Parts: sequence; C-alpha cells; structure tokens
Amino acid sequence: MLFLKVFTESVRQAIAQLTGNKLRTFLSLLGISIGIFCIIGVLSAVESLEDSVQGSFAKLGEDVVYVDKFPWKDISGDWWEYFQRPSPDHDDYERLKAEMPTASVVNYSTEPGRYVVKYKRTAVEGAQLLVTTFELDRMYNVDIERGRYWTASEYSGGADKAIIGHEVAAELFGAIEPVGKTMKMSGRKYEVIGVFAKTGGDLINIIDYDYTVAVTYTNAGRFINLKNRSKFGGRLAVKAKPGVPLPQMEDDIRGLLRSGRGLRPREEDNFSLNQLTMIADSIGGFFSVLNTVGFLIGMFSMVVGAISVANIMFVSVKERTSLIGVKKALGARQFVILLEFLTESVILCIIGGLFGLLLVVGVTFAVNSLFESFQITLSLKFAIYGVIGSAVVGILAGAVPAGLAAKMDPVEAMRS
Repeated sequence: MLFLKVFTESVRQAIAQLTGNKLRTFLSLLGISIGIFCIIGVLSAVESLEDSVQGSFAKLGEDVVYVDKFPWKDISGDWWEYFQRPSPDHDDYERLKAEMPTASVVNYSTEPGRYVVKYKRTAVEGAQLLVTTFELDRMYNVDIERGRYWTASEYSGGADKAIIGHEVAAELFGAIEPVGKTMKMSGRKYEVIGVFAKTGGDLINIIDYDYTVAVTYTNAGRFINLKNRSKFGGRLAVKAKPGVPLPQMEDDIRGLLRSGRGLRPREEDNFSLNQLTMIADSIGGFFSVLNTVGFLIGMFSMVVGAISVANIMFVSVKERTSLIGVKKALGARQFVILLEFLTESVILCIIGGLFGLLLVVGVTFAVNSLFESFQITLSLKFAIYGVIGSAVVGILAGAVPAGLAAKMDPVEAMRS
C-alpha cells in the first residue's frame, strides 16, 4: 500500500515535470531517447544483417570448396604472384569430376562477358553471359521461377536453349510470357526454357542471376574459345558427399590439381581452396565492431541523458524543498522520500526510453519500405534491454538528488 502511494505520487510529479517544463524536460530526455535509439537500432540492424548474410551462406552451402586463384581470407602475400596463377578451367573440372571419390557435385562456370539480347524490336544491353556445366542447379540451389532446367540430352547436345534472369525477362519481354519464346544473342537464336527467380533479396550471391543469360558449356564452346584459360578463367566449386569432412576433400582436390597441373613436390600450390566460412569469420568480426561502436555511442548518449535527468531532479528537489520538510515533519521516513524521487527519475527515463523505441520503430519501417534487399527485424529482447537500461539510468541519475532530499532536516526545509 505504501509503495502504491509513493508510486502514484511519483507518476503525478513526473507528469507535472513533463507538462510544466516541456522544453527543459524534452531536451533532458533527448539524450536518453538517442541512447536507446543507438543501442537498440544498431544492435537490431546488425543482428538482421548478420542473419541475412548467414542465411545467404546457408543457401550456398557450407560443405562446398571453391577453387580460385586468390585466397579469400588472407591476401597479404604477393598480389602479383596470385594474379599470375592460372585460373580454374574446364580441364580442372573434368579431372575432379572423374577422379574425386569424396565429391558429390563438381561444377564449373565462367562469365565470358556481357552481350546484347534481342526479342523482336526490344533489346537488353549488358546482359551477363553465364556459361556453366550441367551441375549448376545442384551446386547453388538454383531457384527457377518459371519454366525448367536443361535436360541431360540438351546439355550433351549443346542445344540452343537458355535460362534468363528475372530482370532480363522483365526488360526483354515485359508482360509477355518468356518461356518458349526465341531470342537472339551474338547472332544466334536461343529458346528461353526458364527464368531464374529474383535474387536481389540475397545479400551474398556467388552468382547474380537477375541480369544473367545462362547457357551450357557445350553450347557456348561452339562460338567462344573457352579453352583460353587466361581470358575465360572461371569458377570451380566442389561439394562434399554427406559425412565427408571438408579437410579430407580438400586434400583430394589439392592432390588432383597438383598432379594435373604438373607441379613438382617442392613447388607451392598455384591455386587456393576457399570456403564460405572464411568470409563468415571475417564478417563476424566486422559485426562485432559495429555492435561495439553502436553500444559505445549509445552509452555516451545515455550518460549525457543521465546528467540531464539528474539536473531535472536537482531542480525538482529545490522546488519541493518546503513540501519535503512538511512530509518529514508529518512522519515520512527517509526511505519514503528517497523512493519517491528515485521512482520519479526512473519514470522520466523510461518515458525517454519509450520515445527512443518509437524512433527505432519509425526508422525501421522507413528502411524496410525503401530497401527490399535488407529488412530489419526488431527483436523483443532488445526492446526489453532498452526499458531495463532506461530504468537503470533513472536509478543512477536520481540517486544523488533523492539522497539529498531524504537527508534534509525538516525544520530547515520548511524554512527555505
């Protein structure tokens, strides 16, 4: 009952502060609001970004090794030495596919350049040509929105059939159904057999399918010299069989590539074996830095806000000195006065924290409306952290003023 009375009085005094000194209270609580916004906003944005990146990694597979000239994690060595390495090519692909007992899927793809594709009087310039072996759909979990994938006979026969990206289909065909239509590219006619699903929502893409025209390696080899390793070096990916550890598969890849490229035992590898976990580890460190920076900015704003709220409470104690003396003369104990002012301080800070939460919600809604590829999800735990943090700041900000009020001599307080 006593606490309820103290709480009611504290709420009344907090409302009086808000309504009686609007500008002063607003400016004082602004620091709390900004602090909560920085902490909750940054933490939510970083968590959402990390979830999106990890989700993109999961789609690409964590059991895949990528053969490349450059290492993805550490390029502190001689960059020119890496640059001079031979790019992975179709011969490497055939060797690994034929002799890799630990691999379930091997895929090779290359992007020879950008081409103009035409349909009747409509043309799309700069469409990226993707030349791939038959295993693309099994390697990268390709999602075809309309139509179908190549058949085995179409691949082996080098049929003039293409799968196009979502944006290419939209610009080239508009409202017309593209599947089954014939388009022209580099003087050749291609039947469109499928359309890739839109990939703009994935932050991490090994291949950006939206502006891609994909054809088979057996087809492209007829009009492009794909054996030119220095010009058309590509992307070689190897997926492990279920239960096969990646280090074991890497040893098999390394042995076959070294043998196929004629490297002597003492020569260093002229290729790099990469995994998505290398990028994930680096990004994880980046996320940690972002979280730390956001937390520090938020804490600085909270300290400024706490000082401002403490100033409000000192003014409140000064204005109510006579009232404090009367209460103590009528028998109010020190802890009652202390609790009253502490509760008032906490309520003020929680109000500031709630304004910060509303600001986070508003900014989140705006960002999610503007950017389709990145959606921020507000976590309930961060909202709870914000309210608890506001309450803690309120206790710290009101401790000294409340202590001074509780220790006042009733006679001296009534005289002032």
